[in-house]
Amino acid sequence: MKIIFALVAGILVGGAAVWFYGTKQGKSAAKATGQGIQSAAKSTRDAIQGELKVLDLRSEDIKEDLAKTGQVVRRKAREAGHAIADGTADARLTATIKAKLIADRDLSAMSISVNTTSGVVTLSGTVASHEAIGRAMLLAMETDGVREVVSTLQVKPKAAKASCVCISERAVIS
Repeated sequence: MKIIFALVAGILVGGAAVWFYGTKQGKSAAKATGQGIQSAAKSTRDAIQGELKVLDLRSEDIKEDLAKTGQVVRRKAREAGHAIADGTADARLTATIKAKLIADRDLSAMSISVNTTSGVVTLSGTVASHEAIGRAMLLAMETDGVREVVSTLQVKPKAAKASCVCISERAVIS
């Protein structure tokens, strides 16, 4: 009996939603919601671009640093004087940054190594673009307790997957 009641209630709620969104008021509410989402996404994108500009993490800056020194180093001026001597704090920072890399769908946490010593984070490995270096550095710099980020990340665009046909002890790549 409860299942039938729940089913009828669900059908009524669904029918009411279809009717509401079919009306002029419902369509305008859906349109306003969509515009609100677009506006929030634009302001978020602008905020990230502004942060990247302030921290000199734009693609052009990264390419220039890599060409000059082979690495990218950025310091947070407000925290440059504070040292983190505790090894557990370094481990916590490393774990937090790795978690952020895993959560970011545009970065491969498996190809980025994170090492932290006294609040100085070193990122190494490979990424698909200079933008990805900036994104990885931004994720690290936004972590509380990080004083400096050094990147030795190398750009290696993703290659097409090769198929492998194994015959006995020999692999043939096609």
